[in-house]
Amino acid sequence: MPQRMTSYRPPIMGTTHMVSAGHYLAASAGYRILEEGGNAIDAGVAAGITINVTLPNATNFGGVAPIAIYDAASDEVVTISGLGRWPRAANIEHFNEHYGGQIPPGVLRTVVPAAPDAWLTAIEEYGTMTFEQVVAPALDLVENGFPVSAYLSEGLQTTEDDHEGGVAMWPSTREIYLPNGRTPRAGEILVQKDLARTFRRLIEAEQGASHLGREAALRAARDRFYRGDIAEEMIAFSDSEGGWITMEDLAEFSVKVEPPVSGEFRDYTVYTCNAWCQGPVVAQTLQMLEDDDLAAMGHNSTEYIHLVTQALDLAYADRHAYYGDPDLVEVPIEGLLSKGYTRSRRADVDMTNAYPAMPEPGNPWPYQGASRNGSAPVAMATASGGRMQDTSYVCAVDRWGNAFSATPSDPIAPSPIVPGLGIQMSSRGSQTWLDPEHPSALQPWKRPRLTPNPAIAFKDGKLFMPFGTPGGDTQCTSMVQLFLNVAVHGMDPQQAIEEPRFATWNFPNSFWPHTYFPGRLDLEGRIDAGTAAELVGIGHDVHVLDDWTPTGGAMTAIRVDQESGVLSGGADPRRDSYAIGR
Repeated sequence: MPQRMTSYRPPIMGTTHMVSAGHYLAASAGYRILEEGGNAIDAGVAAGITINVTLPNATNFGGVAPIAIYDAASDEVVTISGLGRWPRAANIEHFNEHYGGQIPPGVLRTVVPAAPDAWLTAIEEYGTMTFEQVVAPALDLVENGFPVSAYLSEGLQTTEDDHEGGVAMWPSTREIYLPNGRTPRAGEILVQKDLARTFRRLIEAEQGASHLGREAALRAARDRFYRGDIAEEMIAFSDSEGGWITMEDLAEFSVKVEPPVSGEFRDYTVYTCNAWCQGPVVAQTLQMLEDDDLAAMGHNSTEYIHLVTQALDLAYADRHAYYGDPDLVEVPIEGLLSKGYTRSRRADVDMTNAYPAMPEPGNPWPYQGASRNGSAPVAMATASGGRMQDTSYVCAVDRWGNAFSATPSDPIAPSPIVPGLGIQMSSRGSQTWLDPEHPSALQPWKRPRLTPNPAIAFKDGKLFMPFGTPGGDTQCTSMVQLFLNVAVHGMDPQQAIEEPRFATWNFPNSFWPHTYFPGRLDLEGRIDAGTAAELVGIGHDVHVLDDWTPTGGAMTAIRVDQESGVLSGGADPRRDSYAIGR
């Protein structure tokens, strides 16, 4: 009998450099930059901007782009907060008075576009190339077009007739993404001339300041977007649509380069962005599980799935109670990620009964020296609705040992494209609450709590694996499973990605209207039917999905073997993800 293959795709292996991304043309773009001598940051930004082009149903150049970087020269992990802020004029009362307490689709969801600043800041601070060099692969695709994938065609079709915010709802969006009055079919060529002109205008600004040096030229490109004629066109359109954002909002905005937060799992350290996104859920969950003999339970056994989902439920409950923009909300992140607290939360897991609803949050305050009694109750959503989760991901590792991890996002459907620019102004305001007591309640100049959350793992203090995924609220769930598949179960990244996944939904969704499915647990159809039945028996509201469902994300990762120097890349066949390297 021939031995069964451990994965449908082989892991991509090399010793020089590697990129893995949510679209194969983005992976190709990053690889091109690496081959031209760029580092992982140059390559990651090139791939990320290309994803903005090739997956407009999931990301946008005017959207968000949270980034984590390992700089080998300084042996330091940093994050870039590629997330915009609410305009200073934004307020809860307006939604209550004029929209019945709802956040409607359109420009009123707009926060300051952050991705351009994040991309430019990354290459200015940690890259080696110009914007013109890193944007070249994406520019070719927007000017000359690229074949639409089946996933993109389906993604555009899904939102075509969505009156709650869809491609067909906006004339400026229809013009680009519904040519000939319909969704492009798989294999048809999609051209985005307006976005090409925006790229060329940024290149022009950079070239005009090139005599001042690379960094000053990058800042000139940034200034054209946030202070120049591009900004003026965005504001004119926003004003015409009744939006809040102003030239002052754009001019005053900048992303932050800041330290990561981290959690430990045995001899691993997992770094994520701070609590302006949901990234600490990954670190907290893994730290809760580090003392359990997960291997002995058996991969994807009833006991294993139950324990991991219950730990996630506890971390998601803490997310709901405490996470918000740390600039405006006191988040007890030190307590949440302390060993004493995560051990206390692990003790809250009942191995015989599932949480029928989101559990109560814990009290992390004493673990960071504060005498408080935990979180005040916050509102729970009861609305019906979907579970938005369009995003993408890219990671890269280079020959010098640098690593890049980013989760670009903002699908085009919820808000219109700015005519002539080919970009949407970030609609990420949809991840806000209108309950003033919620830590992620809307406030002027506040950042919504973001779902995209790139991560980088280290083993024994050395670079081990950048990893991440799209998937909205399921990102953390999928990332925890991938990490455990590699670190505990000994899988290579490709096998770890292809293994069947599960997803808890036992919390209010991050996207408006914050749909809540108490006790729900989704299983891919390849998980054993007997296991599914046993999970029902201990109280999980089990829903069996397709064998390979893209709703659970599209993981990509690159594992670094520090002893052999071998890089192993994995990419998710559930969507258009691919890895490439040598």
